[in-house]
Amino acid sequence: MLEYKSIEELVSAAVAAGGAISDVVLADQAVQLERDAAELYEAMSARLEVMEASVKAGLDPAMRSTSGLTGGDAAKQWSHAGDGGVCGAFFGRAIARALAVSEYNAAMGRIVAAPTAGSCGILPGAVVSLLEEGRCTRRAAVMSLFTAGAVGMVIAEKATIAGAEGGCQAECGAAAAMAAAAVTEILGGTPQMCADACAIAIKNQLGLVCDPVAGLVEVPCVKRNAAGTAVALAAADMALAGIASRIPADECIDAMRDVGESMPCSLRETAKGGLAATPTGERLREEIFGKRQ
Repeated sequence: MLEYKSIEELVSAAVAAGGAISDVVLADQAVQLERDAAELYEAMSARLEVMEASVKAGLDPAMRSTSGLTGGDAAKQWSHAGDGGVCGAFFGRAIARALAVSEYNAAMGRIVAAPTAGSCGILPGAVVSLLEEGRCTRRAAVMSLFTAGAVGMVIAEKATIAGAEGGCQAECGAAAAMAAAAVTEILGGTPQMCADACAIAIKNQLGLVCDPVAGLVEVPCVKRNAAGTAVALAAADMALAGIASRIPADECIDAMRDVGESMPCSLRETAKGGLAATPTGERLREEIFGKRQ
C-alpha cells in the first residue's frame, strides 16, 4: 500500500503499474478504506460537482462577502477574458474561475477545501476550466483529483498545508502543486512529468507569506488563488514541454517546510505583518472591527 510520504513513491508505483498516478491512488484508497473503487470514484465526482457549482455561484457580479472586502471581481475578470485578455481567453477564464471560488468561500459559500479553504480556487480554476472548455472528459477530470489529492497528502506529510504553520506557500503553494500535477495528467503527461510540474509550481511559490488583512481570508488571499492557478498552468505547460525540474519534487517540499519554519510569526496568518500591517491594511481592519483596544 502507498504511504504518501513522497512524490517519488507515487511516480514509482504508477510506473510499475503501467498507468497514471490517479489509477494507483484510486486502487490503493479502495484497499485502505475498504470501499469499492467505483464508490470512491462517485464520491470524488460529487466533489467535482461542488467545485463546478462554486464556480458558477462565484461568478455572480452582485455577490459580496460579509466584510465587503471582496466579491464581484471574478465577474469582471470573466468579462475581460471574453476579449482575449493578455494571455488569451482560456487563461483569463481559468483565473476568473479561481477568483470565483475563492470569493464564494469568502461569502460563506460551499466549496471544496483543496487542500484548504484559503486556497480553494486554484484546483477548480485549473481542472474545471479544462473540463468546461472541452479540453478533457469528465472521467479524466475526476481522476485527476485523485492525483491532486495524493500530492496534497504528501505535502501534508512532509511539510504542512497550514498557512499558520508554513505561510501561504503551504496553502496556495500546495494547491498550485496539486493543480499542476492534475493538469499535467489530464493532458497526457507521464507520472514523472506530473512530479516535475509539482516541483516547478512549488519553486515558484516558495517563500510566499500568509498575511491576511484584518485576519480574514480575503485580501490578498482571493487574488493569490488566481495567481496560484496561473502558476499551476505554467508549471504544467513546462512539464508537458519536456522541461524537467532540476530539484526533485520531494526536495522542493522539504525546502518549503524549512522556509516555513524560518518565517517569523508575523508572516504566518497572524495578520501582524506583510500586507496586513500596511497603513491601508490597518485602516481596513479598523473599518471592520474597530480600533485596537
